[in-house]
Amino acid sequence: MSIWKDYNSAAEQSNFDPIPAGTLAKVRMTIKPGGYDDHNQGWTGGYATQGQTGAVYLNCEFVVMEGQYSKRKVWSLIGLHSPKGPDYGNIGRSFVKGILNSARGVNPKDDSPNAQAARRINGLGDLDGMTFVARIGVRKDQNGVNRNEINLAITPDHKDYAALMGGNPNMPVGSASAPGVHAAPQSAATPLPNNRPSWAQ
Repeated sequence: MSIWKDYNSAAEQSNFDPIPAGTLAKVRMTIKPGGYDDHNQGWTGGYATQGQTGAVYLNCEFVVMEGQYSKRKVWSLIGLHSPKGPDYGNIGRSFVKGILNSARGVNPKDDSPNAQAARRINGLGDLDGMTFVARIGVRKDQNGVNRNEINLAITPDHKDYAALMGGNPNMPVGSASAPGVHAAPQSAATPLPNNRPSWAQ
């Protein structure tokens, strides 16, 4: 009999309850391109998205790489600009700085030339495919449903960073003294659920 008529052999349903708030995990970030560029800001390559309210952000998918929640996905936005003021963009810049510190193995207090170079990117596309350690949170979406989010990167000064990151962080490209990331093949963009806050629509 066809498996589409007899469901006794089908696997049990997956549990899609949110990952518990505060969980630390190694994740890989993929940016869903929104096609918005602003060369004056250095936003090129179509990675940014502009919402209906004028807010500009990166629409990101984070895949848990290993551990209990391996292969689970979390969707979050990284703010670049809001017409309401600079706070949204400043929070986004702080988060990206944390991602770079985490991905490239740089202590936040390290202000050496190498550390400063590690906190620079050539463009938003450098963030696509980056692997780092994140703290996963939970928030209610506009429908009151609990959703996971990621808005904090765990850096090398955290006691659990080394165990979670495992081995070497994202290794330099080119010169060994110029921190960077391996060029990762860009994965095809997949539709993301529309659980973004109202100001980012």
